[in-house]
Amino acid sequence: MRRDLAAMIAPLQRALIAAELPVLKEHGVSMWGYVVLNALDGEPVRTQAALAEFIGADKSRIIGVLDELEDEGLLERTKDPADRRARFVAITEEGRRKKRAIQSDIHRTEERLLTKLPKEDREAFLRALDVLSATEIEPPR
Repeated sequence: MRRDLAAMIAPLQRALIAAELPVLKEHGVSMWGYVVLNALDGEPVRTQAALAEFIGADKSRIIGVLDELEDEGLLERTKDPADRRARFVAITEEGRRKKRAIQSDIHRTEERLLTKLPKEDREAFLRALDVLSATEIEPPR
C-alpha cells in the first residue's frame, strides 16, 4: 500500500525549502519576497489584496515584504485611479533579473536531486508535478 501524497511530499518540500534558504540569503531576499517576485513575474499588475490571496498570505502580513522589495527597487506600487484605497503591484526589470538569478541557482540545486531519477522518469515527474500543482482538489462527497 502506498503512502498518502501529502506524507510523501511534505518531507521533500521541507528539504527543498531548507536547500533554498541559503540561496535566498545569498541574494538578500526572503522566502516570502521570492514568492511575491514569482507571483508577479509575467503576470498582469495585481492589487496588494489580490496578490496576497494568490500567494496564500494575509494581506497585512505581506505589506512589510512589499515595502522591502520596493525599497530595493524590485517592485513598484501605484495607486488604483478607480479606488484610492487600492494599490497595484508590479515587478520591475531589476526584480525580474533578481528573481531569474535566484531561480537559476535554485534550479541548479534541484538538478542535483533530480539526477537521482533516470532522465525519462525525471521528465515524467516534472510534467506530473506541473499538472497536479495546477489542479484544484475537490473534497470528498
